[in-house]
Amino acid sequence: MNREFAALLDECGRGGIEVRADSRQVGSGDIFVAVPGVKEDGARFIPAAVEAGAKVVVCAARSEEAAAAASAGCRVVYHADPREALWRLAQARWHTDTLPIRIVGVTGTNGKTTCTYLLERLFAQAGHKLGVMGTVSYRWPGHNEAAPLTTPDALSVHAMLAAMAKDGVDVAVMEVSSHAIDQQRVCGVPFSGAAFTNLTQDHLDYHQGMESYFQAKARLFLELPRADKAMAVNADDAWGRRLLELCPTALSFGLQKGAPNRRHLWGELLSSTTEGCHLRMSLEDMRWDLRSPLVGAFNASNLLAVQAVALEMGIDPEAFKALESFTGVSGRLERVDNPQGLSVFVDYAHTPDALENVLKALREAGFKRIVTVFGCGGNRDRTKRPIMGEAVARWSDVAVLTSDNPRFEDPEAILKDVLPGLATAKEVVVEVDRREATSKALSMLGKNDALLIAGKGHEDYQIIQGVKHHYSDQEVVREILRCA
Repeated sequence: MNREFAALLDECGRGGIEVRADSRQVGSGDIFVAVPGVKEDGARFIPAAVEAGAKVVVCAARSEEAAAAASAGCRVVYHADPREALWRLAQARWHTDTLPIRIVGVTGTNGKTTCTYLLERLFAQAGHKLGVMGTVSYRWPGHNEAAPLTTPDALSVHAMLAAMAKDGVDVAVMEVSSHAIDQQRVCGVPFSGAAFTNLTQDHLDYHQGMESYFQAKARLFLELPRADKAMAVNADDAWGRRLLELCPTALSFGLQKGAPNRRHLWGELLSSTTEGCHLRMSLEDMRWDLRSPLVGAFNASNLLAVQAVALEMGIDPEAFKALESFTGVSGRLERVDNPQGLSVFVDYAHTPDALENVLKALREAGFKRIVTVFGCGGNRDRTKRPIMGEAVARWSDVAVLTSDNPRFEDPEAILKDVLPGLATAKEVVVEVDRREATSKALSMLGKNDALLIAGKGHEDYQIIQGVKHHYSDQEVVREILRCA
């Protein structure tokens, strides 16, 4: 670390200076960090930041913009990695390395949101004051805001943790995305615990391969502080087993018995129905049962992840009874009540593995037929599209292919990418309009059938050509059935 940046950190730690990475938020006397983005280089916005009153600019290299800022009387500090500079300044500004708060990070392709909600319930019942950052919202007592990102930017992460601590929160639970780890959004966060749920294909448009995706996830366990944090890793998952080889002190968990040479929380799935699941846990000489209204083996795995990391953080198994009253998260295998008594479920599943897990749970529940409405998001990993189709074809009786969030892509082109995966489907309906697709699917349902509407879950919007339009799968189902 160069002396000039070290001095700036010291100034920032004394307070009275705000740190910004968005030139539109810069005020007089602020520090502006020119962070390279996925689409834009922050250095392009140095002139705007200076004009807005920035007194310090932090950037990676000398440039015309940096020279102009210096000529205008602005202090220019160079740092080889602006992302690192940003989180270090955020940590110094908010003193997050010394907060009286325990922080638990949950990472994995699927299950993060459900696990954070379960941890919230568990720690709250144990008498703790909770804060949560995740896909649905950022919330703590007296504060609740919709989440634009699963894990917010580094400035927001550190600022929110400080705000939580100020408001009396003593345990914070975070969903930690692979993007966030790769982009250093959670660097400097002193995690007390971390849980790994699973790793399946997603985000390969960003990571360029499963190995890169895994390496990003592994950094939460191997690199991020603290070194003594509690760790729980899913041994049923192939990538989880690899992570366990790198983390000898982690507690493994799974629905299968673990390796004989390590501590393992085994959850024997005694029953799984539409009413929920019954698990019997074993860890060393401890035994206990848990009956949960959550449906499916994938949710049984989520329950194990939560218990495993909680055990490692000193929570007594007696406290796990609090999980038995947790009925689920909005948009996660959520049953949509309706006067016709039809079995309609909305789920956020937007990866091949998540789709397969949810459909498998419905199949095992004994429904006569399963109808699935699904699509794939635009401007995201195209390679998973036919694989999504294969999952639906394998477990559904009727596949209704429609739009998800097409974003800036042509919706019809997205559907064409999915169709090869539906080659073996029993019946396929293609309808680009999501509302009309839902209506057609509902018209096919009998009393012993199930409809899964996948992909959007809790979302109440659809993104078309970059514009967010109000759209809720749950609302649409209720409107259609109300008029039926």
